[in-house]
Amino acid sequence: MLDAHHHLWHYDPENYPWIPPGSALARDYLLPDLIENTDSAGVTGTVVVQARQTLEESDWLLEVADQSDRIQGVVGWVPLADADVGEHLARLCQHRKFKAVRHVVQDEPDDDFILGHDFNRGIEQLRDHDLVYDILIFQKHLTPTIEFVDRHPDQPFVLDHIAKPVIHNGRIETEWRQGMAALAERENVIAVKVSGMVTEVTDDTISEATLKSYFDESLDMFGAQRLCFGTDWPVCLLRIDSYAHWANSVRAYVAELSVSEQNAILHETCQQAYRL
Repeated sequence: MLDAHHHLWHYDPENYPWIPPGSALARDYLLPDLIENTDSAGVTGTVVVQARQTLEESDWLLEVADQSDRIQGVVGWVPLADADVGEHLARLCQHRKFKAVRHVVQDEPDDDFILGHDFNRGIEQLRDHDLVYDILIFQKHLTPTIEFVDRHPDQPFVLDHIAKPVIHNGRIETEWRQGMAALAERENVIAVKVSGMVTEVTDDTISEATLKSYFDESLDMFGAQRLCFGTDWPVCLLRIDSYAHWANSVRAYVAELSVSEQNAILHETCQQAYRL
């Protein structure tokens, strides 16, 4: 079982202003914490993802990955809109575990940020280094994201957190369904992470049935060969009590699928998308 999406950090409120002070996230989450939690959940490998938009963090994550084979891949950050982004990519790609790049598009004030000229110029350089791009958006960004994906037909994309739908218990959002169906038609969207769902629930309580419905819809649209398990740990701890909680939820979602479908969602899709 491979976790396609988690984070690590040395907590500092200045460096991580998005972390609620006093929350479960407002402390260090480091390699020993990851090993303990993955061991308890039966997860054998992971992909660690940037949580801060600095080259310093990309370098740090690669240093941490050098300390353990539990971390099999790193999704880092580079200044994609900068003219010298190619130099940064060339340097980081010297590390065998540097697999992908991500920008926190969801936090950009311009909802069409993902269509920006300089940003897309940087995206065009990823293929030269055999890098995946991780798309981090909210549901409201799906329409420009479809255009963005179409601009780069040869670039492989991984969609984080099933595009962060606005989750209301008991229903599926039409805007999300339509946008995801359109992305499912794009073959260069090679994987979708079943992760980050619990923190998008708007209700005080979490309906497992609703989350399962979002999983089922994603499965119907993309197929098991394009879905992969991820925890979004430790961010998921804002709404659930443990790493193992979400791992067990996904195991329950896939329990009635065929063995080949289970293998795809639990480890093979992640392994293939990131060339682990």
